[in-house]
Amino acid sequence: MTIEASIDDASPTAAAPAVPVNDLLTAPILPTLLRLAIPNTIAMFGSTLVAVAETSYIGRLGTEPLAGIALVFPFAMLTQMMSAGAMGGGVSSAISRALGAGDRDRAADLALHAAIIGGCAGLFFTVMMLGFGRNFYALLGGHGGVLEQSMHYSQVLFSGAISIWLVNTLASVVRGTGDMRIPSMTLITVSMIQISVGGVLGLGLFGMPGLGMRGVAAGQLTAFTCGAIFLAWYLASGRSRLKLDFAAFSFQRAMFLDILKVGAISCLSPLQSVLTILIFTKILASFGTETLAGYGMGSRLEFLLIPIAFAVGVASVPMVGMAIGAGLVTRARKVAWTAGTVAGLVVGLVGLVVAFKPTLWIALFTTDPGVTAAASSYFALAGPGFGFFGVGVCLYFSSQGAAKVGGPVLAGTIRLLLVGIGGWWLATVSAPAWTLFALVGAAMVAFGLATIISIRLTRWG
Repeated sequence: MTIEASIDDASPTAAAPAVPVNDLLTAPILPTLLRLAIPNTIAMFGSTLVAVAETSYIGRLGTEPLAGIALVFPFAMLTQMMSAGAMGGGVSSAISRALGAGDRDRAADLALHAAIIGGCAGLFFTVMMLGFGRNFYALLGGHGGVLEQSMHYSQVLFSGAISIWLVNTLASVVRGTGDMRIPSMTLITVSMIQISVGGVLGLGLFGMPGLGMRGVAAGQLTAFTCGAIFLAWYLASGRSRLKLDFAAFSFQRAMFLDILKVGAISCLSPLQSVLTILIFTKILASFGTETLAGYGMGSRLEFLLIPIAFAVGVASVPMVGMAIGAGLVTRARKVAWTAGTVAGLVVGLVGLVVAFKPTLWIALFTTDPGVTAAASSYFALAGPGFGFFGVGVCLYFSSQGAAKVGGPVLAGTIRLLLVGIGGWWLATVSAPAWTLFALVGAAMVAFGLATIISIRLTRWG
């Protein structure tokens, strides 16, 4: 046994888990992890289909709507990332740790407190975006018809931010029990409803009035409202692994703190990710359209790879959380390292492929020689760093299960500072564009290594 394992397991509960034996605590780690990750991967595929479909619908509405959705996109992504991956991770972590300790009543109470947090956070986003959305979009450069189109979409979308938060919060409650199937099926159904309703109302199909951007946004509002109603029914009906007792519910400060000590800190991570992209996009805009478009090709693939790390990372949260709750800290660490390795290998392989053969991706979107050259440069320099990025994202989720998320969030801060300060300095000295692409790759490597080191040095349990 390693020194680390001896220290971490030196607790009264380490030798005698407080819960009956179950698959998440005893089954082989890699097969169990992959079994849990597959439904998440399918759900993320549905989200990708939504992005493609909505872009297609809005593209048919014209250039101004396309530019308008680009202004709303960072805030829409921030809403999803905070509710699903950040606060959602805090929810899954708290519930899985309670179940691992054999306290099902506490887990059920945590689920109800989580729903309150989700509802309040959704209301906050509604107030902020309806009250100040126009100001935010104007700061990003929106004006005239583009600004108006962004407001048409934003006003409808964020009027239902509570639905988005409740879907992701309640899905995280179910995931915390180790059930990935129901949340994934729900999100796939939500995606299909969003695509269908958004297309019909946005483009005016089947004799319906064409509502434009408002109609496309109404598709997401309708879909997530249906999803929230279903998940609330599923949990209240007793069909889940938690039995909710509404009659015995009472507000408990400790319950909120158990969720927020992970979720609130985790919310800094998606905020850092969005800021990193916004800052770097702003810097690259001064290098010309071709360079910016080339970076866009690369960042688009990066966004599509994040769901892979997300799927594996979210699958590791209940495995790590239940192991921590049962006092099996060594197993919890093995789960985290296994998940990080899987995500790093898959994402890293894609990065190496596009680094050596970038046209496999670029040719799907453009044949312009200038854009192709810029994108090829980006992949050659940043592609080798994709694997480290995948490891960092996955281990961020695993650390949520252990309620020790500070280190991975700090690693994200390091990445943000490298891109922000380094990019600003390179721009002021008129460095060529390839140096900025190299900076992106270096920041990914730094993020991955810093996350690995932080988890290695942080005491779990």
